[in-house]
Amino acid sequence: MNTNISRRNFVKSTAVAGIGLGLAACGGNSASSGSSSDTIKVGLIGPYTGDVAQYGLACRYGAELYVKQVNNNGGINGKQVELDTQDEKGDATEAVNVYNKLVEDGVVGIVGDVTSTPTIAVAQASVADNMPCVTPSATAADVISYGNNYFRACITDPYQGRLMADFAADQGYKTVGVIYNQGGDYEQGVADAFVEEAGKKGITISDSEGYPSGATDFNSQLTNIIATNPDAIFSPNYYQDDGKIITQARKLGYKGVFMGADGWSNIVGGDEEYASAEDLEGCYYDCSFVSENTDSKVQDFIKAYKDEYGDTPSNFCALGYDAAMILLNAIETVEKDGKATYGTDDYRKAVIDAIASGTANGVTGDISYSGTGDPVKSTLIITFKDGKQEVFKTIEGE
Repeated sequence: MNTNISRRNFVKSTAVAGIGLGLAACGGNSASSGSSSDTIKVGLIGPYTGDVAQYGLACRYGAELYVKQVNNNGGINGKQVELDTQDEKGDATEAVNVYNKLVEDGVVGIVGDVTSTPTIAVAQASVADNMPCVTPSATAADVISYGNNYFRACITDPYQGRLMADFAADQGYKTVGVIYNQGGDYEQGVADAFVEEAGKKGITISDSEGYPSGATDFNSQLTNIIATNPDAIFSPNYYQDDGKIITQARKLGYKGVFMGADGWSNIVGGDEEYASAEDLEGCYYDCSFVSENTDSKVQDFIKAYKDEYGDTPSNFCALGYDAAMILLNAIETVEKDGKATYGTDDYRKAVIDAIASGTANGVTGDISYSGTGDPVKSTLIITFKDGKQEVFKTIEGE
């Protein structure tokens, strides 16, 4: 998402999952001084202070977990991974500044950035260096459009909108209302894609209502939508807004289904409940990870997280973890291949090629790439039943 993520970190687990990646690497230029012979330096960029720090910290902690696991299991080809962590404070200009610092420090890859606007700025700057980068969570379409060196672990805004429109059609909804933050790129992007795909699926948008960023009273928009008697309401915003929207809609008498996108993550089970279990009953949203997923890989991740921090990891902690996995597995392939000299242009190119041709067995699903930096991965449809979240359906990647 653009400015989406949630809390947390995660540090211990079981063995690090390696991946077999095909690679044709070549010799290089003189080696960088950014790493000693027994370390590999990797950058980590995100907003760790400021208004969106909670999002950056969640991704950071997940990435730090994976690096700790790698190092505890002997490192990469016998070398320890050294994280160079930089705070961009939620600012695009500062993001470019810290990116340039990481280049000067000699990193051979970067996990980050986190929110879409700073990530786009870093993506533009990174093309000239051909720096391999994996963002956990920046969902705006433009992120990967500047060069073949940028990848993401998350699904995109347009993909989520299309996916939820297809799901609505499968559920038999004929009319759907839409309410979204018209000041947010993420919300607007998901809503636009939903509306376009809904039209192709024969769904009528009974009413579409925007609201300004920072709004807390949604009664006017909801009254207009509810008057059209829709089969469902699509609310692709962040959980703080969506919780209020759903609560206010129920007070207005709307008893139908709400649907959302991955911005709903943490609408329940976080530091506070943003909507009641009763009000959420029978609603749906898409996302990559929920702690209620019974998959053994997910549960191992959750157990290790709880053992270390006494808390349950969120969707975006898991995405940070997977982004680090994608990058470090590719570096491992290059290191074991041994043909490219550490820190050279050829080394960075080899890492990019390894990411592009590999598959990571992540906690948010198996992740691979097919010609672009957008992942091919499964997505979960989450519903609420008897006061709890559960996986309603798994949709395989395209």
